[in-house]
Amino acid sequence: MKRPYLLPSFLLLLASAPCWAVEPLDTFSVRVGGYITDFDTKVRADGQTGQGTRIDLNRDLGLDNNNAIGVIALSWRPWEKHEFGLSWYRDSADAERNTERDIDFNGQHYATHTRIRAKFDLDAYEGYYTWWAWGDGRWALGPRVGLIWYQMDLDLSATADVNGNPINARAGNDVNADLPAPTIGGSWRWAPGEHWRLSADAGYFSASLNDVDADVTFGRGGVEYFPWDNWGFSLDYTVRRIEADVDASRLDGNLRFVDSGVRVGVIYRF
Repeated sequence: MKRPYLLPSFLLLLASAPCWAVEPLDTFSVRVGGYITDFDTKVRADGQTGQGTRIDLNRDLGLDNNNAIGVIALSWRPWEKHEFGLSWYRDSADAERNTERDIDFNGQHYATHTRIRAKFDLDAYEGYYTWWAWGDGRWALGPRVGLIWYQMDLDLSATADVNGNPINARAGNDVNADLPAPTIGGSWRWAPGEHWRLSADAGYFSASLNDVDADVTFGRGGVEYFPWDNWGFSLDYTVRRIEADVDASRLDGNLRFVDSGVRVGVIYRF
């Protein structure tokens, strides 16, 4: 049996459907949550008379590369197509173990089976600017310029010699470095449903900056769910890879640093 009124009824239903509660872009947002990190760090600290040993912080020093830390981020879009953002987090780890090979670190020699205490601290400050050049009420796309500034400190000290005898006097040193990691790329936002939003950011940069010659790769993808107008939840995965030659007063050597992990948080937006 034919029902010619079905098509007009269907079109009327579509016309009366509720508007999208979540737009692809916010005027302002604050995110607070946890970051389950997975750091893969290799560092070489050269001395004045010779090249240092390339050290894997997890394998050689026993520093745990998995940790759960807090992170805070905010974004502000003062004009329709211009968005700025900031974020910060801090991580630290310490361990003590016997070395399984000879290590030369910043001019200090540690023979195999020397017991070493290691401490690693990291502060990460990130800022970005996005120009939302294209989009409509459900999606937005545009070029992105970002900079994450890592402040790293690695301290090594021998606590016992190769025979297990305690070393009372401090026998070690520390290195620290400011590591700028700029990227140029793009950002994308999409609101496919009334309460959902998807996002992605990516970038790359290779240059010399502040005594650092680095290659930087960045990528992030995430999903957000807003059961209320102004409050919601976020889940994303982020990865940054930095390969850098450093020639600074507190670190002369090479650093390979991969900062990746899952972030879960609560969002306030309007």
